[in-house]
Amino acid sequence: MKILLVYPEYPDTFWSFRHALKFVSKKACYPPLGLMTVAAMLPGKWEKKLVDMNVKPLSDRDLLWSDYVFISAMTVQSESVKNVLSRCRRLGVRTVAGGPLFTANPEDFDEVDHLVLNEAELTLPVFLDDLRNNRARHIYTADRWTDLKHSPIPLWELIDTRKYAAMNIQYSRGCPFDCEFCDITALFGRKPRTKSAEQIVAELESLYARGWSGGIFFVDDNFIGDKKKLKNDLLPAIIGWMKKRGRPFSFITEASIDLADDARLMELMVEAGFEEVFIGIESPNDECLLESGKVQNRNRDLLNCVRRIQKSGLQVQAGFIVGFDSDPPAIFERHIRFIQESGIVTAMVGMLTALRGTKLYHRLVSEGRMLEDASGNNTSIATNFIPKMNMDSLINGYQSIIRTIYAPGNYYVRVIRFLQEFQPFSMGKFRLKPGHIGALVKSMLVLGIIGKERFHFWKLFFWSLVRRPRLFPMAITLAIYGFHFRKVAEKICLGPK
Repeated sequence: MKILLVYPEYPDTFWSFRHALKFVSKKACYPPLGLMTVAAMLPGKWEKKLVDMNVKPLSDRDLLWSDYVFISAMTVQSESVKNVLSRCRRLGVRTVAGGPLFTANPEDFDEVDHLVLNEAELTLPVFLDDLRNNRARHIYTADRWTDLKHSPIPLWELIDTRKYAAMNIQYSRGCPFDCEFCDITALFGRKPRTKSAEQIVAELESLYARGWSGGIFFVDDNFIGDKKKLKNDLLPAIIGWMKKRGRPFSFITEASIDLADDARLMELMVEAGFEEVFIGIESPNDECLLESGKVQNRNRDLLNCVRRIQKSGLQVQAGFIVGFDSDPPAIFERHIRFIQESGIVTAMVGMLTALRGTKLYHRLVSEGRMLEDASGNNTSIATNFIPKMNMDSLINGYQSIIRTIYAPGNYYVRVIRFLQEFQPFSMGKFRLKPGHIGALVKSMLVLGIIGKERFHFWKLFFWSLVRRPRLFPMAITLAIYGFHFRKVAEKICLGPK
């Protein structure tokens, strides 16, 4: 068998970091972890190629080479998925599809030859057995969750790691919380399931053996779902491995706000090499948190929580949402004030959409308020349902947030506020990382000479060199992020008024 694994293209969103990647001469943020894991489950004798369309174009020659094209995607990639499937049909190439997009919307993809849904550790072996015996069905599903101890090390050899800004691995699936708008529990359940510490160390070792040095994103939707196992098992193992290997990696992940309640957990994460954590703040309005079932964020001082996490040595990135039924007219100003006061530099603000399979989707269907399927794009200038707030007011308010928080004056104020309070873990002598010099030179040219932010850039540049020289590389990185966010914000604000 010749298997072509295809990862469709992402549109330009906050998460793409497309405008920032040019500064470090990278093509994409992260490689397609799911497809590389699936590839490791396929028979060893099969030939395998991977085309990440975010890194290079997909050619007809690639498609015609294969016996089967395996596709995995998230909702935001749906437009690119349709294009790939159309090309496969035109060329007569058979397709196998799985991942979040197809699992949530299987009825939309009848043209796919074989839908291998849910978790591949369960459904892929059944499909492969049927394929071997010439009885492969159209659809494969599972009614239980897999044991992640059976998940293999991804086939890193299928990618050119030099094309990516960072690598990614997965420790757990599932989240103990059940927010109304989130589809994670529908896809992976509420009980966190984890790999063993030995598995994670083996995956880190496999990346180290391939010469990788730099960032690694733990893609868990809530890394701290099982705090006890983290503190007693995984983090001590990572700390030991990092010391042994000379700390070649830094880590990023996603977590819930209750991380702020556990000083020991934050201390261990920082010692293990974690530098950034993405947290779903969603709203500064407690009524919105009640409406959405965001129980972990309620009845707490969210600003204080953010500050505790940042003072521990973890930079907080955060998600925010507007468009809840309980949003008051003043909600947009409240978001702006919270983001500015918190010093959250990377603030991903989006309009609420109802993903298929979520509690929100089912509620809105029952209320007759659904309009269309969600695009999955967190910068889309529309909801896919009828909001309680007037739609023009919602769109104008959303655009006002984006326009304000990513205006250079406000953005750079947040950067300096964050750097003033941030206390990074001491790792000894500073080590220059690949791409640092090139990114610095490009930033001085693009941001310091050509860009709208040049006054603010040079102010940050010299402030950081004098006041926080150890954080100078981070200051330049955040300036580059700001350029990306401003470009995306400008596109958002050119949308419907």
